Amino acid sequence: MYNLAPSKHNKILEVIATIAELESSLKPLKAQGLKIALVPTMGALHNGHLSLIAEAQKQADIVVCSIFVNPTQFTDPKDLEKYPRPLEHDIKMLTEAGCNFVFMPSVKEMYPNYPTPENWKIDLGSAEFVLEGEFRKGHYQGVTQIVFKLFDAVKPDTAFFGQKDFQQVLMIKNMVEVLDLDVQIVTCPIIREDDGLAMSSRNIHLNKADREHSLVLSKALFFIEENYDKYPLAELLTQAKQIINEIPGVALDYLTIADGDTLLPLTKKRDQNTVALVAAKVGETRLIDNVIIN
Repeated sequence: MYNLAPSKHNKILEVIATIAELESSLKPLKAQGLKIALVPTMGALHNGHLSLIAEAQKQADIVVCSIFVNPTQFTDPKDLEKYPRPLEHDIKMLTEAGCNFVFMPSVKEMYPNYPTPENWKIDLGSAEFVLEGEFRKGHYQGVTQIVFKLFDAVKPDTAFFGQKDFQQVLMIKNMVEVLDLDVQIVTCPIIREDDGLAMSSRNIHLNKADREHSLVLSKALFFIEENYDKYPLAELLTQAKQIINEIPGVALDYLTIADGDTLLPLTKKRDQNTVALVAAKVGETRLIDNVIIN
């Protein structure tokens, strides 16, 4: 657990539900020249999220954490329905972390005409349509739609995201560039359990056997990382996939060694901007993970 001291500017977590109230609370702080950080989340907080709060506290004066389960980024209604929402637990964690504000809007607050779709379509580049984009069509339009709304509400100087959602961070950076937004995007390293499993809000759905089987994802990624200089790319992938396929109850969606900007598979090795990414269904729960090779 991260032991975070309360902020010097506001020792009590303020819970806010509307954009108007949020803007009213942040306006005097911005007038003082204080630097505002945003940590967007969908709740079900864990130590990975707390690491983002901790980094935000180092780089800014005021930290706003948003908790909003965004309906427009779910391609499966059942996935939206079963997404964990332990709000009391989340507020307790943020209070202990010394976070200044938690913004918890309703769906109607963020999408006044929901479920009527809003007109949102942005060119995120070809990387939108590979990997997660192929398995969850339209997902990143929904992600960038809500992140833009949060940026518009908070108007942060910096925003903090986790490396575990590597493709998501890339899409958000592309959005910031396309729309020329005045916000710095900070990517924070993956936080793992002691046995290597990447922390995720979805891990709560893993039963005991699935939890054990899920370790094969980080095992395969670490194999690629540790043997990157030893084997050709094709052999690296073949052996890593074999590691995964030997474990029961794990259905691989993809495992790739890719360019960190385009997410296209590498055709030859290089010394920079290389990432190995994996996605698989473990039991009934879909998990993603990655390692940056260099």
